[in-house]
Amino acid sequence: LMKLFTVLTFKVLRNAVRVEEAEVEKCVRDVMKEKKIDQKDTGFKTNLHISLLQISGYKKLYLNVENLRKVPYDSDNEEHEEQLIELWNLLMPHENLKARITKQWCDIGFQGDDPKTDFRGMGLLGLVNLVYFSKHYTDEARQILSRSNHPNLGYSYAIVGINLTEMAYSLLKNGALKSHLYNVVSGLPQMEHFHQFYCYLVYEFDKFWFEEEPESIMHFNQYREKFHEKIKGLLLDCDVILTLQN
Repeated sequence: LMKLFTVLTFKVLRNAVRVEEAEVEKCVRDVMKEKKIDQKDTGFKTNLHISLLQISGYKKLYLNVENLRKVPYDSDNEEHEEQLIELWNLLMPHENLKARITKQWCDIGFQGDDPKTDFRGMGLLGLVNLVYFSKHYTDEARQILSRSNHPNLGYSYAIVGINLTEMAYSLLKNGALKSHLYNVVSGLPQMEHFHQFYCYLVYEFDKFWFEEEPESIMHFNQYREKFHEKIKGLLLDCDVILTLQN
């Protein structure tokens, strides 16, 4: 009988961390009933409700981010093209693009004359991240772009930005962002919170790069991994919050 009770309790708790947002309230009641906790215990009920929202929200956020990553950049898609042009205008407000296919793209750190080829790894997620940072932290983005053109310590701004999208994505995927996101929002984490973490990475990587003073861009992977380990270490703190707003 005790074994059966334990199995039933485990089943209720296991189901609770897998629920969709609409089912959270019912799961809270079921857990409290199973554990014989007074339904009038509003403190426990509120904390459990928030926790279950955070857990289910993290999973949903990952799926949303993954779905955006899977969307390939399509130069025939008007919305994609508009976002790309918006990125240019945010970063280079005093210089007009002479054509859609142009070496000018290299001025903001793309590899060639058509940025679409650089989005293959991270899909539309890479572009959305770059635009978000440039739109919400325009002064910082322009400053970092300027620093990325340093004659000795320069790097490709857009390419590094897409690389940092991959870093943010991988940290979300393997669960390393849980403490950060749970501390940032008491409820459902949204795409906005993922973008904000990305902005933190871009800003902090630029500082890290210039503090480290790499011998050349050829050592990028080595320093990128060192930065990655630094961020993973920070994320181990259960009270961590990594945003530019702090």
